[in-house]
Amino acid sequence: MSRESQFKLRFSPKEIRKWASRYSYTSSNADADLEKVIEQEISPSVRAKGFYKKDEFLTLCRWKSPRVVPQCERNEASFVEAATAAAFDSTHEHLRIAVLTHLSGVSWPVASVLLHFGHRDPYPILDFRALWSVSVEVPSQYDFDCWWPYVEFCRSLALDSGASMRTLDRALWQYSKENQII
Repeated sequence: MSRESQFKLRFSPKEIRKWASRYSYTSSNADADLEKVIEQEISPSVRAKGFYKKDEFLTLCRWKSPRVVPQCERNEASFVEAATAAAFDSTHEHLRIAVLTHLSGVSWPVASVLLHFGHRDPYPILDFRALWSVSVEVPSQYDFDCWWPYVEFCRSLALDSGASMRTLDRALWQYSKENQII
């Protein structure tokens, strides 16, 4: 199945910035502050050194899925650093995300967040809202055959629209929040 037939943006690409400007993932000022810390401090630090320290890793886990934090805390600091460094050093896309899912508490969506904020290449965040905004049902189980076409579609869409991956991610999430009936 081609990318064009598998994914269909539910709004015009010309509206990406509009939807991104309305983005509101947070439910409190503390959540908004956490996202700012991730974008302005953690992301640049991780990209510069090439791995997550355990406290940085836990911050992203808390932001994406607070309920998995107790599992994520079980990871040894050295394992977090080694696994994330291996993911970021790899040139093999399947290995890049798969190695992250070997960290305790890290599902495909959490792994996508680690790549989104930590890798120099653009990666979308795997989220039921974002998938809905590109007309894809959430699979019963995530795998590389779901992940990689989604990455390619989002990279192409971001490039064609002149938006950053972060802007596109916000737009996809916000459009669903305002339009998807759950």
